[in-house]
Amino acid sequence: MQEVKNVIDLYRNANYCQVCGNKLELKNDREGKLRAICPQCGFILYKNPIPAVAILVQNDASELLLVKRLCEPCAGMWALPSGYIEINMTPEENAIAEMKEETGLDGEILHYIDWYYGYSPIYLRTLSIGFCMKVTGGIFQAGDDAAEARFFPLHDLPPIAFAAHRHFIKLETGIQTN
Repeated sequence: MQEVKNVIDLYRNANYCQVCGNKLELKNDREGKLRAICPQCGFILYKNPIPAVAILVQNDASELLLVKRLCEPCAGMWALPSGYIEINMTPEENAIAEMKEETGLDGEILHYIDWYYGYSPIYLRTLSIGFCMKVTGGIFQAGDDAAEARFFPLHDLPPIAFAAHRHFIKLETGIQTN
């Protein structure tokens, strides 16, 4: 994925104010940081990483739950159930909701794994939070933006779409994935 070479690249597609619709200008804010600022209403556009959650679930046979992505980014590749955090949910609530949406399974969080700061072809940067969960019910079926959901033996994992997911898998299982 492409890195931002400078701050101007970061704001390349930030053209109009979200509040009043006026044209944004690149200039220094109160802290001396270059940002897209509206000269009309003073709105400052902050380009921050998008928060996301990823869920790691193993069954009684220690197989790992993965979903085949239906949509971009990385459509057709395997990943942990995951998604961007909704503004009205905590990360934990979002992890539970994403597991249900993508796999049909109800779950309970066992523990937090770690966080991962990475790149996104859509939002440039993400801050992913990994949770280990256990299944508490539901009907196992792919849903939402998952084309397929299934459990894989740890010794036979397919290529994993996202670096954050590979990081969480390694920390939780000790398995290095590609």
